[in-house]
Amino acid sequence: SYLSPWNKELPTTPSIMGIYLNLLLLQYFEPTDKQAKSDGYCGRILRAQTQGTRRDGYNEFRLRVEGDPENYQPASTYRVTLHASSPSYFRGFTLIALKEGKEGTTDDHYAGKFQIIDEEDTQFMTNCPPAVTESTPRRRTRIQVFWTAPSSGSGCVILKASIVQKRIIYFQDEGSLTVRLCEKEAVFGETTEKPPLECCACGTAKYRVTFFGNWSEKIHPKDYPRRANHWSALIGASHSRSYVLWEYRGFASEGVKQVAELGSPVKMEEEIRQKGDEVLTVIKTKAQWPAWQPLNVRAAPSAEFSVDRTRHLMSFLSMLGPSPDWNVGLSAEDLCTKECGWVQRLDQDLIPWDAGTDSGVTYESPNKPTIPQERIRSLTSLDHPQSPFYDTEGGPITALARVVVERIARKGEQCNIVPDTVDDIVADIGQEEKEEDDTPETCIYSNWSPWSACSSASCDKGRRMRQRMLKAQLDLSVPCPHTQDFKPCMGPGCSEEDVSTCMMSEWISWSPCSESCGMGMRYRERYIKQFPEDGSICSLNTEETEKCVVNDDCYTILCMLSPWSDWSVCSVTCGKGVRARQRMLKSPDLGECTEELEQVERCMQPECPMDCMVSEWTEWSECNKSCGKGHTIRTRMVKLEPQFGGEPCSETVQRKKCKIRKCKRGSREKRRGKQQGRDAAVEEQPGCKMKPWSSWTDCSKYCGGGIQERLMAVKKRAKSAPAQVTSCKDRKEIRACNVQPC
Repeated sequence: SYLSPWNKELPTTPSIMGIYLNLLLLQYFEPTDKQAKSDGYCGRILRAQTQGTRRDGYNEFRLRVEGDPENYQPASTYRVTLHASSPSYFRGFTLIALKEGKEGTTDDHYAGKFQIIDEEDTQFMTNCPPAVTESTPRRRTRIQVFWTAPSSGSGCVILKASIVQKRIIYFQDEGSLTVRLCEKEAVFGETTEKPPLECCACGTAKYRVTFFGNWSEKIHPKDYPRRANHWSALIGASHSRSYVLWEYRGFASEGVKQVAELGSPVKMEEEIRQKGDEVLTVIKTKAQWPAWQPLNVRAAPSAEFSVDRTRHLMSFLSMLGPSPDWNVGLSAEDLCTKECGWVQRLDQDLIPWDAGTDSGVTYESPNKPTIPQERIRSLTSLDHPQSPFYDTEGGPITALARVVVERIARKGEQCNIVPDTVDDIVADIGQEEKEEDDTPETCIYSNWSPWSACSSASCDKGRRMRQRMLKAQLDLSVPCPHTQDFKPCMGPGCSEEDVSTCMMSEWISWSPCSESCGMGMRYRERYIKQFPEDGSICSLNTEETEKCVVNDDCYTILCMLSPWSDWSVCSVTCGKGVRARQRMLKSPDLGECTEELEQVERCMQPECPMDCMVSEWTEWSECNKSCGKGHTIRTRMVKLEPQFGGEPCSETVQRKKCKIRKCKRGSREKRRGKQQGRDAAVEEQPGCKMKPWSSWTDCSKYCGGGIQERLMAVKKRAKSAPAQVTSCKDRKEIRACNVQPC
């Protein structure tokens, strides 16, 4: 592989990384005046990809054409994948297809045509339309596009990729980031429209697929549904190329929709079985409630299936629940190799995808059908701020599950060009004898209880019993039987069987080293094939770890660094802030070191106190008495209640005394009470007759000080009323109410 000769750091802001890559290419490969007339932007990228210093053994990244063909069929379409091995990743990339020996200076130098599969992940480069690049710069481990081969007579084609990993650009002109394909020579009488990826393997092969759920509150803590979290029953098939169970950028069938939204595999299995000879094996496992348990408590679910020359693809899906329509799975995974053999092992991390039938954004969003239906797409960490996978930096979603597909047997004459290292050829690949379980897929049970003691204490035949509980019945029309199970037994000392034996699988191969340079850790796993019959827990280890060393001499003396310091105190005492940590360069005099010496991350403190906010005071009201001593009030409203320990609200009602004039005391006032006297004082004025006072209105507030009003309207005013009768008009009184604190 080739490392760019400049080793310059890229900017840390993801949104400008792609622009920076383009500018960097232009800066270091600026064309001469002679070149400028015919050389375009694409040509400068290609010259960048062919210059640099060779670095042997670098194979973290791989460009792959599905099926690994050495030749291409003109006008045929292939799936092209760019993949990073764990724990590596890449932020940006450029992918281009060029006729062999051409420099990319004119349009006819480019071979074939790319087709975007996921517009949220890939796009055509603005200044170089034949090339494909990232849509959103973020951490990723895999992208895929379709490539349609050129027409006949185009000769050999070179597919090249460039990678932005961390802050360094990697180019490659040979090896795992470059693929060379030559045109397949036509045979007389052969049609040019023959499918491009024929499987040439002989006989049949048998596989075991094992599903390891990794979706748990510890690894995916945001909004994790503690109740009812589960994986639905896994459903899939081994099938031919003419049948598509599901695929990215395709539309979900009704069966896929029911798995994605309801976790029900019934319709999906019906669709699969209707495909007849296009399907060889239906793949099924039980649902898992809860979603995660340690492997020494619950064995990972597995199923066995077969493949042959025409039905060599494997697809499956499983819903994570509760969720709107989110699933994991594999689509059209090819188990046939270009050497005419069968893949020995496949180990794949699974990230969630959206079926495009429901628009919910959280695990427990209410049903919200997507109309019109959208295409199946991968979920990303930038989909929605409320998504449990949301990340402001756009980082990769941690895998929710891992699937291991292992070849366990082959049957018939094999025709491998390159012999396998595993000898698993058997005379009969038929289904092994095992306990039949006819439990309907729509019935969700608890685990079986331990077996009871034998009903016989002697060597006479007796029986043992175990039970399980029905937890959910997804289809009420399908009965859920078999909640009790019995088996024959004899008393102690009458059987030579060892009921406490754990049956374990072989160890799965070691994982990649956790470090790409120096010492790290790696692990391997095995699973429980059969629990002890007495119901006890297996005590054997299901996981092993050990130290590993990669590139023992990869450290350079120029970057001898101290350990990271502790994180600083958050920059704020409340709300959102930042904190930082630093490390020291131990060898500053030995040269330049490009490793970062400071890291900054966001931090969250308790919410800041918010004081009460009130409006301005209203104007003072009219005096509540027409004569004598009374009072007037004014009010203000609470605009924001205090939060998080903020200052409480001050008074919202104020009152003060008022006096208009002295009241006249007549003979009628003496005979009535004060209220009647006031009413009569108004009514007895010459030419003025008033209606009685209305009832008080409801208080404007339930607490904290409100106001009430009442009105007295003029009933009759004589036309000959003296001009000095100024009080003959409608009147209003106001009083305070509900003055107790809230």
